Formats: sequence, C-alpha cells, structure tokens
Amino acid sequence: MRLLPLLLASTLVLTACGQREEDAAAGSAPATDPAAEASAGPATATQPGEPGAEDVAATDAGLASASQATPLPGEPGGPELATDAAPPAEVPAEFDPASVPESTASLPPFPFFKEPEGLVSTLSDRDRNKNFDREHMIAGDKVVAVEGKVFRDRFQLTNPDQREYSDIEFQRNYANAIAELGGQQINQVQYTNEVNAAFGGREAVDKHYHGTCASDGCENNTYLIRQGGKEWWIQVSTGAIPLHGEVVVLERQGMASKLAFIDAAAMKKALDADGRIALYINFDVDKATLRPDASAVVAEIHRLLSNDPSLRLSIDGHTDSTGTAERNRELSRQRAEAVQAALVAQGIAADRLQAQGFGPDQPLADNATEDGRAKNRRVELVRLP
Repeated sequence: MRLLPLLLASTLVLTACGQREEDAAAGSAPATDPAAEASAGPATATQPGEPGAEDVAATDAGLASASQATPLPGEPGGPELATDAAPPAEVPAEFDPASVPESTASLPPFPFFKEPEGLVSTLSDRDRNKNFDREHMIAGDKVVAVEGKVFRDRFQLTNPDQREYSDIEFQRNYANAIAELGGQQINQVQYTNEVNAAFGGREAVDKHYHGTCASDGCENNTYLIRQGGKEWWIQVSTGAIPLHGEVVVLERQGMASKLAFIDAAAMKKALDADGRIALYINFDVDKATLRPDASAVVAEIHRLLSNDPSLRLSIDGHTDSTGTAERNRELSRQRAEAVQAALVAQGIAADRLQAQGFGPDQPLADNATEDGRAKNRRVELVRLP
C-alpha cells in the first residue's frame, strides 16, 4: 500500500509543473522566493477524501486526455521510434593503380633488388627470369591477375650455412627499400579461404601464384611503384617450413606478339572449310578493352566482311578456367561485344554480327598447362546462315 502515496506524490509534481507552464504562458507567474523554496520540506501526498484530492483527480483526467490526444512515440498513431540500425555495408571498389602517386625517386635497373645480405637464391637464372608471364597478387581486398616481364627469387631464411632472417626482418627489409623507391603497399588483406574463393578457389589462385603459400600461415604483401606511365608490381612472401622468403617483381606490360596476323584471305579459307576460325586478340587483363595491337586483327576482319557483303558472323568469346566460370562467361561476352562494336564503328552493319560469350565452357586444350590456357583464351568467328 506504500505505492499509492508515491504515485500521488509524482502526480502532484506533474500538476505543479503543468500549473507553472500555464502561469508562464499567461505572464502572471508570481516571483518565487528561493529561500522559501530551499526551506520547504518534501511534498506531502494528498490522500483521497482530503482537501485538494479533487484537484488531483482533475489533473489526472487532464493528463489522460492529453495522452489520448497526442500519442507518444511507439504508440499506435504516434511517431516512430528512432532506431540505431547500421547503414548498409559499402561495396569495396576495384583497386585503381592510379591511386598510387608516381614515384620521383631514381629507380635502379629492373628488377631493382640485389639478394639480401648473406642469402643465396635457391632458383636458377632460368627460373628467376620470364620475358612474359602472369602473376596473381592481392590488390585492395581481392586477388588480381597481372601480366608482364617477371623476376622471381626464393631464399631459405633458416639455412645454418647462411645468414639467418626472421620473417619480420625479411619483410621489413623489402618494405623499407620499396618505400625509398616511392612505392606503396596496396594489399589490405591476406590470403584466406574467403579471398581465394572469390577468385575461384585455391587451385585457381595457385596457377599463377609464386610465393611461400597462398593461405593462412604465410604472409604476402603487395607493393606498387609507378613512374613515367609504367607500373612495377612487387610481392614479398614469407612462410612455409623450413622458413622461406620469396619475391616477385613484375613490370606490367602487354605481350609483344611473335606471330604474324592471319589476314582476311586466310580467315575466308578457314570459314569456307570449317565454318569457324579461332583468333587470338589481345585485351587488357581481366577487362574487355582492346589493346592497341588488336587493331590489325580487327582491320582484317573488317576487310573479310567488306569483301563479302552477304557474310554474317557470330563473334564468340572464350576464356581459360582461371577465376570463376560466371565471371569468365561475362568477360568473354564483353570481349566479343568489344570486337563487334569496333567493326560497327568501322561501317559494318550491326545486323550482320552477333556477339556471345562461353567463358571456359568450350576449351580447345588442357587448362592444366600454360600453353593450353593460352589456346583457350580466344575469339572465334563463326559463319551464320
């Protein structure tokens, strides 16, 4: 029963507050003596039946009607309660090499680095240098494929016959040297099951990965140096048992073709005999952008179509099995459409052409070898009825 006086006391406080607001609005509130307020004792609750109880009841009724007239937040008909819901997660943007400022340092000759003091490479010169190859590295938060001239080196860091390095010392030596050359670290994550899965799985990553291991337990850091419009991608990797350190330096560039282009006459001959011909047209890595050296092939296709106004072609894009099948199908379609658009821009009627992509679904060779994958990355011209 002690609850009733407490409730009535709180009601009196509310009543007093409401009365003061009304007095202030009317401009008739009398001045208050602070001393009197300070000396006042605690308010005594008015019990039912005592003088003033009617005023309390009336005040309660007024509060009730006010509550009904203006629903509180969260009540039916009232304003919605504020929530602390987190904003949608941002989708990571593709890494842009141009986000790394160009270096103003004086760069030494490629591949920039000598062997670390006291270490001897475990690779032969033939294995260390490649005129053109592909490397998988992490840029931003995902694995990317980069192509160009490649230098690779590998060292055993705990060889008792050589100077021993910890993984931290090995990594930091290269990080400091790259910083002096004006480079920046560009990986935000390490290789994990999730990162590998986004690229098509560990097997797809390993096809062009050269480091200690592309998984937990190994540290892989990627750096980029830019200068004069050129890019040098560097991966420093440590891990494995016994402890090893590996370095990859890649000068990004397109492959210089060593083959003569198939001309329009050869294309016609193959179409007449087989109804199709495979062409090897160069695009930017993982993009549908035609490289400058692709213009000669496109010019011969244009000549083929111009010489035979009745000829209609399907332009079919194909890829190797690196990466996810879904991404490769999309990329191969986009590349076929890029060739189609180039021909239309040169005056070939759009209704004579169609473009489609098959990704890795129709390989010509075994994707287990580099030669096989190179044969599978192609654009085919197929005669349409």
